[in-house]
Amino acid sequence: MDSASSLASSSLSKGMMMDRENRDDEMHVLAVDDNLIDRKLVEKLLKNSSCKVTTAENGLRALEFLGLGDDQKIPSLKISGSKVNLIITDYCMPGMTGYDLLKKIKESNVLKEVPVVIMSSENIPTRINK
Repeated sequence: MDSASSLASSSLSKGMMMDRENRDDEMHVLAVDDNLIDRKLVEKLLKNSSCKVTTAENGLRALEFLGLGDDQKIPSLKISGSKVNLIITDYCMPGMTGYDLLKKIKESNVLKEVPVVIMSSENIPTRINK
């Protein structure tokens, strides 16, 4: 390989590594589910897709992590040092449903643009009200 090709290849590799590092820094997912097995499964799938994953076992814990808990008056622009790019939540959880969590997040000026995916493994459609 000549020196120009070697330099181009090296630059391309460095660029790809930087793109990869930036993607890792950018894609941070908050996964919320009261079922430990479902939460761990979602976490593993997302980590296998090179996402940074934070988990919460219920809606209240998720709100605390996001800086939207009752004792936190001003939500932070940076969450635990990292921006959250996506929130995936179970629908059927005790205390606060995924839909209630969605409403709280969308009321926040800081977080309203963050996409929220609501999922359910519930196989009885009448238990899902909204």
